[in-house]
Amino acid sequence: MKVVLLEDIQGTGRAGEIKEVSKGYAKNFLLPRGLALVATSAVIKQVESRLEKEKLEESVGREKLVELAQQIEGKEIHFRARMGGGERLFGSITAADVAEELSRAIGSVVDKKKIDIEKPFRQTGSYEVAVKLASDIRPKITVVIEEEEEKEAETEQRADKEKKEEKEKRQEKKKRKAKGKEEQEVKEEKKD
Repeated sequence: MKVVLLEDIQGTGRAGEIKEVSKGYAKNFLLPRGLALVATSAVIKQVESRLEKEKLEESVGREKLVELAQQIEGKEIHFRARMGGGERLFGSITAADVAEELSRAIGSVVDKKKIDIEKPFRQTGSYEVAVKLASDIRPKITVVIEEEEEKEAETEQRADKEKKEEKEKRQEKKKRKAKGKEEQEVKEEKKD
């Protein structure tokens, strides 16, 4: 029985190929699972047009990836981090951090799964990192991690403390306002 494969099937063939297979294999496996269709002239034309469309979309997508790779290639991303004990960072710089900063630098979203680092960076220094856009498109960027100066850390801690105090003030004000409403409702109920 002649069938047109809709998907790549190991040991049988690639999507779009017309293959001669046994009736049992076609009727019991390929056709019910939507992996193939019976080879008629209409089906063959339909599958060929779909494959051409997919190739065109793939070539357009590839051009965009090449353009993105040119933007990314050679970029240098800087991080400032606090130091902990033993020349190690207080925390670490992860693939998600690198992807976020790279996205900000190039103005285009880069998924953290595309950043090729084995484990998070835990020390200051300069690291070369590959960005996996496609199997053969892997531009390289440089990640530079520098020690955050104490004044910056103190300023950041002070700002965090001020935010926390402001939040507590807002919550206290809400509580007082709610309590005032309750008292007013009680007074109104007593009048009735």
